[in-house]
Order: sequence, then structure tokens, then C-alpha cells
Amino acid sequence: MKKIRLFFRYTAFGRILYIPLRFLFGLSYVVPLVKNVWLWTFRSHETDNFTYDLTDTNKRYLAAFISQIASVSYEEAYGYMQEINKDKVLLHSVRTRIAKSRDRHHIDDTMFFGRRIGWYMLVRILKPKIVVETGVEKGLGACVLTSALMKNAQEGYKGFYYGTEIDETAGNLFTELYNRFGRILFGDSIHTLKEFPEKIDLFIHDSDHNASYEMKEYRTVKDKLSNNAYIISDNAHSTDSLLNFAKETKRKFLFFQEKPKNHWYPGAGIGVAFIK
Repeated sequence: MKKIRLFFRYTAFGRILYIPLRFLFGLSYVVPLVKNVWLWTFRSHETDNFTYDLTDTNKRYLAAFISQIASVSYEEAYGYMQEINKDKVLLHSVRTRIAKSRDRHHIDDTMFFGRRIGWYMLVRILKPKIVVETGVEKGLGACVLTSALMKNAQEGYKGFYYGTEIDETAGNLFTELYNRFGRILFGDSIHTLKEFPEKIDLFIHDSDHNASYEMKEYRTVKDKLSNNAYIISDNAHSTDSLLNFAKETKRKFLFFQEKPKNHWYPGAGIGVAFIK
């Protein structure tokens, strides 16, 4: 066996013979993705902002990630993950709204929360008074965040959500059930943030994913952040804006990478900057 390996590795003829085997080896990683693309093409209605479930192991990694940045036990973080996964009211509200939406042909009925579960866990753990998300789009994140704030309120911790959005037709999923705990502020997020009057405990960038615009949002809210505010980038898999802002402001930075389950998309992530 050793001689065979040496033949393929160190002889010109052996390396030529090995090319088809190397190609098949590389292809073994690509074929499952092609299969998922094929299935998604006919089963999904989504054209952007893809939603998907995460692998079981990836969910456990997410719970461990949140437990570290929020300084709680893994068991507590994972408990909140189970809480949102079992929230029938939230699931029913989202699915019912999708069925009635004018945009239903571009949204999947079996919508998953993906990395937004991490947002939910942070809100449940940190009990923030003010949460700001830039870029509401369909409103899935808004529903997840206000659902967590609703649970906090039941435990005596009041909080409120503000979402900034330039598209006045956005936020279809954000129904009356959840808008008692939040509201959407329409207009350019930079302008809205400049005028925002309250201290922010949790800030989530999910608007224009241009790196310079993202950084401009962080610098705009810099003096509006509470002492122990957490900052999340929904774009940290594509830009290093939050990492650079964390370095500028002497914050810690950590990143979580999604691993979608049965989906061709490689996944986004959660970048978090915080003071500890």
C-alpha cells in the first residue's frame, strides 16, 4: 500500500492517473450541494433572504456561543433555544401571515428562524430595555425579537423593539400580536438613528450590507449605546465592519457561522461586539 501511494505521489505517470480520483474526491463535496439546489428550485418560493433550518450540531454550537458571550450556562442558553422552537403561537402567527400575505409566492410556508434563534436567546438572557434592528424586510427578525420581549415582560422585565426600514411595504409578518412590543420606523436608517432619543441595549445591523454603510451605522449609534450594550452584525460573514468597530471601541468580538440543514446556501452568521 505504501508503494502504491508513493507511485501516485512521486511519479509523473502516477500523478496523471490520480487526476480522475482527485476529481471524484472533490466532486463528492459538490454533488450534495447540487442536489440541494435542484430540490430548492422546485420546492422553495424564496428569491432572497433565504430561510432554513440549522443542523442539530450547529444549533448546539449556537447555544454554546451564546452562553459564552452572555456569561450563562450552556443549559440555560439551550433552554431558551428549546423555548422558541416550541413556541406554537409564534410559529402559527408567522405561517398564518404568510398564507394571507400578498408576497406569499416569495416566502416559504415552512419558514425557519436559523441564526435568529441566537438573537432570541440573547434577548431572553440579557433582558434589554431597548432593542434596535436596522432592516426589517419581511419582519421575521422583528417577530422573533418581540416574542422574546413578550416573554421577558411576563417575567417582569419590560422592553421595546424598534426596527428601521426604508421600504414602507416591509414588515408583513409583524402583526398586532407583536407590535404591542415594538414598532417600525420608516426611513433611511442612518437618519433614523441620528434622531433616535433612547439608549440602546441591543443593536442589530441587518440593513444595507455595504461595508461602509454598516460601519456608518455603528458610528452613528456609538454614543447612544448603553454601558453594557451588545452589537450584532447580520453581515459579519461578508464584512469585517463590526470587528473593526469593536477594535476601535475596545470591545470584544466573536463570530458564529451557520451550517444550514439540507440547503445549498452556505449560511450567514452572527458577529457580536460586547464589553465584558
